[in-house]
Amino acid sequence: MATTGDKYRVWADVEARGVSDLYFDWAIGVAADEDLLELVDELPAVKRQPNLVFASARVAGVPLLPYRQARAEFIARWGTIREVALGHATRTNEARRCAVLLPEFANIAGPIALLEVGASAGLCLYPDRYAYRFVTDSGTHQLQPVGGSSVVLETVLRGRAAPTRLPEIVWRAGIDLNPLDVREPASLEWLETLIWPEHDERRRDLRAAASVVAAEPPLLVAGDLNEVFEDVATLAPADATLVVFHSSVLVYLTPDARASFIRTVRASRAVWISNEGKSVLPEITQQLPSVTDNGTVLAVDGAPVAIVGPHGQYFSALGSS
Repeated sequence: MATTGDKYRVWADVEARGVSDLYFDWAIGVAADEDLLELVDELPAVKRQPNLVFASARVAGVPLLPYRQARAEFIARWGTIREVALGHATRTNEARRCAVLLPEFANIAGPIALLEVGASAGLCLYPDRYAYRFVTDSGTHQLQPVGGSSVVLETVLRGRAAPTRLPEIVWRAGIDLNPLDVREPASLEWLETLIWPEHDERRRDLRAAASVVAAEPPLLVAGDLNEVFEDVATLAPADATLVVFHSSVLVYLTPDARASFIRTVRASRAVWISNEGKSVLPEITQQLPSVTDNGTVLAVDGAPVAIVGPHGQYFSALGSS
């Protein structure tokens, strides 16, 4: 069985390499530090994730310095780090994922009732309110709502024509164990802290998207997705197409809970859009070509259509999708 050190090394290579030099350095440093690993292992398993531990360290005042310089502060401030980690969760509400979800949303005839599981603060429930910049081999294509938007999301689009329309969304709702309200300063501050240190543009996008959500808050239901999904889904307008989606959410469920959710969402006859890591849904991953880009797997109704950047950086279409 993989140790916590092993998991931090894998996370460094798969998630942080080339994306965050500081978090890559921290993860490699922690992976080789038996003293700190002993402290991390005292946390419940679900709280040992690098992103949660590192965000908690930042809240506790650990300086954004290379690990060998910051290590003493990790140790000295561990009590506070532990307290923050136990009281919070990784809630990366990445609005930029809308840029890689939009090519599929735009293919669905409206009106659409949009339901996100693992919605956090609901920033991804507003793909029709954001503007987009799609960078393709043929040039840059822009798409924006009537009246424009303070949120402009950019992605590199490969193997797919840029969308020419925004989805017609008439109802939006989210499910989360502990939904956040971006109108509360503490909630918004935590979401900002979860964004990796070097990613200032993502922080700007978060603040701009939060202002959109705060102006017209969505329906956010607190509860386990397997327990409340059906009740929430029945609230969707009957004359709209129900579209259920999630991004990097099912990874936090047990295999049995994932299987239960998939059975439920299929039975709902909704359009199901999943955006998860390659190891999360094997029945989808096994349909991938033998060689694909790194990234998460975007699938529609269980069929993979693209490999996309975890933070919405790129969309690489698969085959003729």
